[in-house]
Amino acid sequence: MTDLSTEQIAELKNILQAREHALREDIRREVAQQDDYADVASEAPDAGDSSFADLSVDLGNAAVGRDMGELRAIQHAYERIDNGKYGECVDCGYDIPYERLQVQPTAERCAPCQMQHEKTHIDPGRGSSM
Repeated sequence: MTDLSTEQIAELKNILQAREHALREDIRREVAQQDDYADVASEAPDAGDSSFADLSVDLGNAAVGRDMGELRAIQHAYERIDNGKYGECVDCGYDIPYERLQVQPTAERCAPCQMQHEKTHIDPGRGSSM
């Protein structure tokens, strides 16, 4: 059980909900733009235009993938809130400081454990979550 107060958890849940809403809007916008780029790619008059359209679609896919990953992290944070484990490091079991959660409300680990996790679980397709 963490030392977070009911008010702190409510504030952090509001931050998570606001971020979730923004991500869903970003995904809707990215998907709509991808449709536009697909139209451009199919009507591209030369190879340069076609390459640019392909790159734009690929970048859009990457952005949607990144946003979907963050939405999954938010859902996991909601689950930890529901089961009373929110704010508790999944590795060492110590409390994650409230200040860290304010900045990174989806954090599953305290900063030292997160640094160790990133050193031992390198994923080149994903940036640091610190």
